Amino acid sequence: MKCPGQDPRFWKFDAIFEAECPHCGATLEFFKDETRRTCKKCGNKALNPKMDFGCAAHCKFAEQCFGELPPELIKQRENLLKDRVAVEMKQHFKNDFKRIAHAARVARYVEQLAESEKVDPAVVLSAAYLHEVGIAPGEAHPDGSEAAAAAAREILERLEAPDPLIDQVCGIIGPQADNAEFRHRNFNVFHDADLIARVEEQLKKGFLEFTKAAQALEQSLLTTSGKDLARNLLQDQSATQPQAVNG
Repeated sequence: MKCPGQDPRFWKFDAIFEAECPHCGATLEFFKDETRRTCKKCGNKALNPKMDFGCAAHCKFAEQCFGELPPELIKQRENLLKDRVAVEMKQHFKNDFKRIAHAARVARYVEQLAESEKVDPAVVLSAAYLHEVGIAPGEAHPDGSEAAAAAAREILERLEAPDPLIDQVCGIIGPQADNAEFRHRNFNVFHDADLIARVEEQLKKGFLEFTKAAQALEQSLLTTSGKDLARNLLQDQSATQPQAVNG
């Protein structure tokens, strides 16, 4: 069943209209249910200026209703998915505020690294929020967890995330993450954000000394942006906190 706004049976006289190509100014003729039209003069694609894509940002039948979705709308849907994943993470952990805070910290650092490292924010942020789901409270965090990957897959499938995104997220946080074959920009950004967050948490607890923390991060971080971020964070913390004791 089509949305009434997209069903031709409900169309009126203004169902076909003309609009100006935003690229060259030529006249384009749109049907109201067309998401985009290719300009015959310049060859560029133009979005339908009268189409409201608001419902498509969250509707699972959007592609059936609108056809091929424009990149702008796909991006909007990815942003909405990240917010929903964050909510699912908090509901999963309930009162485990330590893990909620850690996931939020990793996500914050992922956002800082994502643009400079040219990664997919929807993938790495979902991995950041979900990398400890499915792991029992108090259980040590492994480098790649089959339980976390399985729980993350269940959550993402329930949210009707695209299959390629689900596979990438599970590839980042699953046990295969230790295999060099699976190391890529998305994994590297998640790895660095998670490591920086853990070192920062150890420093705040006094379990780690600044010099050793700096050496460990410099040797273990995988991205240039991650090393820059770590240096800045350590510099800020060393200026405001006393030296921690060796643990």
